[in-house]
Amino acid sequence: MHRGWHGAAGRGGRGPGRGGWQQADLPGADDAAAWLQGRLPDDWFVAAPEVTIDREEILIVGELAAVEGEFADTEAGHADRTAAEAGRISRFREGTREERIEIARQAEHRYQRKVAWGARIGDSEELFTVASVPVMTRLRQPERIVLDTLVDSGVARSRSDALAWAVRLVGEHADEWLGELREAMAKVDELRTKGPAAAGDE
Repeated sequence: MHRGWHGAAGRGGRGPGRGGWQQADLPGADDAAAWLQGRLPDDWFVAAPEVTIDREEILIVGELAAVEGEFADTEAGHADRTAAEAGRISRFREGTREERIEIARQAEHRYQRKVAWGARIGDSEELFTVASVPVMTRLRQPERIVLDTLVDSGVARSRSDALAWAVRLVGEHADEWLGELREAMAKVDELRTKGPAAAGDE
């Protein structure tokens, strides 16, 4: 994961004819991280939160202050630390609920995307009310067999769950390639905006 203020894969379409990876009539969200930097309370997180953006959702995950106290370097001590971190995240979630709802309302109006939240302490992370967006697709028999194998083996509960599992697996093992692909798409988008004017525009 990348930390800091950034937008991830989806930057939002700003008009038709820009490729299937963008969505027409959706406001751009390139400045969403900066807007949130100015809008979020300074004392919520110990550093700038991670902001991930796609066509449907803006996800904000912030690092909370570490839990104080000593925990033994044993299995029981590790379990106690994990429980304490979970409690700290739960306290943040409950204590900031009303203000997070108001910030989300403003951001959703500005960027036309749902806003989801998360908090992290060390290796403990919890996401709040993240969107689960249905994606329609057509698969030929070889692809369906792959999904059915995952279901029959117990790896996934359904074809839908198997497809989500496969997408997560690709994301985990192709992060560098996906990053390069996103940069390339952004470059193409930039070049299109700088293209020569049509003869009628001169």
